[in-house]
Amino acid sequence: MTHTDFVDPQKFFDCVHCGLCLSFCPTYVELGTEMDSPRGRIATMRSLHEGRFGLDVEVVRHLDSCLGCRACETACPSGVHYGELIEGVRPFIEQHYVRPLPERLKRWAINTIFPNPLGMRLFSVMLKTGTALGLGRLARSQKLPQQIRYWFGLLPEKGAISSATLLERYPAIGEKCYTVALLSGCVMPALFGATNQATVKVLRHNGCDVLVPKAQGCCGALLLHNGEKTGALDLARHNIEVFSRLELDALIINAAGCGAMMKEYSKLFKDDPTYRDKAERLAAKMKDVAEFLSSISLKTPTREIRAKVAYHDACHLAHGQGVREQPRALLRSIPGLQLTELQESDWCCGSAGTYNLTEPAMARRLLTRKVDNIQAAEADLVVTGNPGCLMQIRAGLQQRGLPIKAVHTVDLLAEAYEG
Repeated sequence: MTHTDFVDPQKFFDCVHCGLCLSFCPTYVELGTEMDSPRGRIATMRSLHEGRFGLDVEVVRHLDSCLGCRACETACPSGVHYGELIEGVRPFIEQHYVRPLPERLKRWAINTIFPNPLGMRLFSVMLKTGTALGLGRLARSQKLPQQIRYWFGLLPEKGAISSATLLERYPAIGEKCYTVALLSGCVMPALFGATNQATVKVLRHNGCDVLVPKAQGCCGALLLHNGEKTGALDLARHNIEVFSRLELDALIINAAGCGAMMKEYSKLFKDDPTYRDKAERLAAKMKDVAEFLSSISLKTPTREIRAKVAYHDACHLAHGQGVREQPRALLRSIPGLQLTELQESDWCCGSAGTYNLTEPAMARRLLTRKVDNIQAAEADLVVTGNPGCLMQIRAGLQQRGLPIKAVHTVDLLAEAYEG
């Protein structure tokens, strides 16, 4: 075997194999196998790096089954940067392992559709058509394979998908205090356009001029998670150029996965003399929308929302960015709203970027666990800050026939400001 470099080898030695991460790792808790735990995967990656064994179907299966949720980072007393390790090995897998043809086609479709605005518009049309035809009902058909039923179950309810293209500039309502830009994203305009509009409304109510440059593009997160690092970095460079031209107090992101990715632009370009300084300056301005709103003098919402709400911590918001209390504080600011804690609130729902498409069996198990906890909370609404979580949880609630709605934090705030 030959020595391979896909990550700084010193990072392997940060892990002391204490096992404190085990009870926080969803795949380990579900499967109970050491190779499906963070420390087991670190041992596997170290062995790959040192050339003690090569890639085969079993090794790839255990690494692929990682959600990348980074719950282990929250639990780790040694400060292991597990996210860097797993995202370092994924490009290595794609370069040196030949997947079965159906898997290659699936990953090619994901990597082609999601970063592409035209692809996302077509995907949106497909989802809306499937919903209009009632194909979601096939999720309950026992005649179809379970995996196919699960994918049909991801079709949203009628009216759940909203597409919207934003203007390039929106003035503050009242006195202007800040100039911010909004990452409109690739998934959000096509599937959650109303949430992008709600984000703009909430920011304007809080004294922000909001810029939405049309030249911006996908942040690169989905490509990086799927091991297409070269394409991900190309997308990141484009966004660095676009947003660095603007004089901003903050760059606002309303999708947790995008925020976690973009806040790490400085790490991704630390060895790039052309983009290192630009990436560092821009990363310092990046804020999740809840994080930003909690850092300013928030204008108190005036409209009541009488509902019992459970909050789900999106993995890349809680574990990836350390944003936990801020969304809860915003929800508590809404008159009439009752916030209740959700059991295992920061456990992955199974969406994890495109994990529910590439690893549907485990995604389905985690979704069942999440919906069990939501149902036990007896809430009217479940709130979160990530589009992937919203799609996944909505599907789980719909399949179980529960009347609970899943909404983004800013959707509720916008309603509390404007009705």
